[in-house]
Amino acid sequence: MTEKFQMTRRSMLAGAAIAGALTPLVGAMSAHAEEAVPSALHTAAPVDLASLPRVKVDLVRPPFVHAHTQKAEGGPKIVEFTLTIEEKKLVIDDQGTELHAMTFDGSVPGPLMVVHQDDYVEVTLNNPETNQLQHNIDFHSATGGLGGGALTVVNPGESAVLRFKATKAGVFVYHCAPPGMVPWHVTSGMNGAIMVLPREGLSDGKGNALTYDKVYYIGEQDFYVPRDENGNFKKYESAGDSYADTLEVMRTLTPSHIVFNGAVGALTGENALKAQVGDKVLIVHSQANRDTRPHLIGGHGDYVWATGKFRNVPDVDQETWFIPGGTAGAAFYTFEQPGIYAYVNHNLIEAFELGAAAHFAVTGEWNNDLMTSVRAPSGS
Repeated sequence: MTEKFQMTRRSMLAGAAIAGALTPLVGAMSAHAEEAVPSALHTAAPVDLASLPRVKVDLVRPPFVHAHTQKAEGGPKIVEFTLTIEEKKLVIDDQGTELHAMTFDGSVPGPLMVVHQDDYVEVTLNNPETNQLQHNIDFHSATGGLGGGALTVVNPGESAVLRFKATKAGVFVYHCAPPGMVPWHVTSGMNGAIMVLPREGLSDGKGNALTYDKVYYIGEQDFYVPRDENGNFKKYESAGDSYADTLEVMRTLTPSHIVFNGAVGALTGENALKAQVGDKVLIVHSQANRDTRPHLIGGHGDYVWATGKFRNVPDVDQETWFIPGGTAGAAFYTFEQPGIYAYVNHNLIEAFELGAAAHFAVTGEWNNDLMTSVRAPSGS
């Protein structure tokens, strides 16, 4: 453990009664993690693993998704990803509110990774020496060792490589889960999603293939920014300086902000998601900490996997769908009219007051058969 990390950790915990020691739950997790590492490290890989082809993927910043095939080509592969942890200051609204964020690859959420069922996911996790904190990664799509968290604890200046087999098809959350500080890291932005497609691609549950023209990744994030005695959001020199105050706000379970892709308005205006009439769009939506209820105003979820698992038959023609906290969901929709569609968390207070809203800007020809103005508003 580096001297810089030891000093930072002490500064966060010293004198903060609300921070205290580790909770019994996290203590138990840490104990199991220590037990899991040696046995996992000595588990033999499949004898044919060396013969599998390797594919190296360059990740892209959400809401966009790296190039991929919807149906698997050939047999299982080892798909290589690299994630670099970046601790950075973000401005999260138009009032200039600051947050000392923790991120994978510099974005909130982290990038969406795409593989196919039975592929092997090989992730290099880098924690540059310029960072101050210890981190790791827990994949909800992985089996064993705290989802990889037990095998990927990295201090500043360290890196680790994790490989796991993607045995379940669906979209899944990943997040940082360091011993004793899991909620702080997750609610500071350190989460993302992975999509494990069926090898034959998506289907409607009745044997008919579903092929999307575009895919967008929306990561919903709850932030907990402390206020001063006058009700103004506070600013801090470092994440460590903010820790005690932030933990106090977190324990109220009342977010100061609930946003899509890291900031209020991050997916509106010039950053609205683009589509054309007739486009079939897959929307991947994750929330690593709180429940959410996505709704596309003016559209629907033609096919929805609310808990994101593609072996389940999708719900159809949904107005609003429920995604439990710690889950990623997916919705497939064919846009039928041009215009601006608001995509919101349909707790409307969270959407309109706290920031959980995005826009789809759709171009094309209007269809009067679907909607038309019979009589314009007029006076009495």
